[in-house]
Amino acid sequence: MNMVAGWFVCLEFPWGPKPFAEVVDGPLLRSDRQTTDSSSLEGSCVGVYFSAHWCPPCRSLTRVLVESYRKVKESGQKFEIVFVSADRSEDSFTQYFSEMPWLAVPYPDETRRSRLNRLYGIQGIPTLILLDPEGHVITRQGRAEVLNDPECQLFPWNPRPVLELSETNAVQLHEGPCLVLFVDTEEEGELEPAKALIQPIAEKLLSKHKAKDEESPLLFFVAGEDDMSDSLRDYTNLPEAAPLLTILDMSARAKYVKDVEEITPAVVEQFVSDFLAEKLKPEPI
Repeated sequence: MNMVAGWFVCLEFPWGPKPFAEVVDGPLLRSDRQTTDSSSLEGSCVGVYFSAHWCPPCRSLTRVLVESYRKVKESGQKFEIVFVSADRSEDSFTQYFSEMPWLAVPYPDETRRSRLNRLYGIQGIPTLILLDPEGHVITRQGRAEVLNDPECQLFPWNPRPVLELSETNAVQLHEGPCLVLFVDTEEEGELEPAKALIQPIAEKLLSKHKAKDEESPLLFFVAGEDDMSDSLRDYTNLPEAAPLLTILDMSARAKYVKDVEEITPAVVEQFVSDFLAEKLKPEPI
């Protein structure tokens, strides 16, 4: 901030978040140690990959992501990944990056790495943010999407309004408030009626916030009778009833429970509306 003739001139004004292209602007390393300009990303979907060699889940995801990256590239689609390192030394970065076929922000450029972390509010690794060719966020859940779609049939992994709860996407329960509809079935195909019931409400909310270039304030899941659902019920101390409509906010350690005999679209819509309007009283998890 400079002061000129008694007035403060704010060099960063306006203060809204800068676009990805501006924050990432500069040279990027190739896996062959050559460099390319960040302008080479133009026209491609981009995965911004926050990761580090010291983190075991990161190394596991990297192995899967390498295969996914190759499959998408071989299919002829325009896709690039930019590795943003959280390694503790340049030697570790160099060793880890040697396993990756994509691009990276040079390790010594700590300023640019920090700006990318701040731009996306990174709080943990591994995190994979997917961007469309205009630099808008497609999903912050790239990790779960890659693990759930090893054949990359759903690339570029646009958000699905309703997910079936599984071991690979359960991590998303910690990303923000989640509506979970528990139903009494052990067969995956039998979850379709439950998904169809809440899908229009999820799509409406997703569309509303996408128009504002915002993420949906609520994720939607359906869960059947399996070990994953049992563990979640136990952890959050939920009743055994089914169907059971809940909203779980893990970070706030809060839950909201709608235990009624019949779950209808009107019941779900009112429950969501009351939650977003902060009319519901939370119970502790």
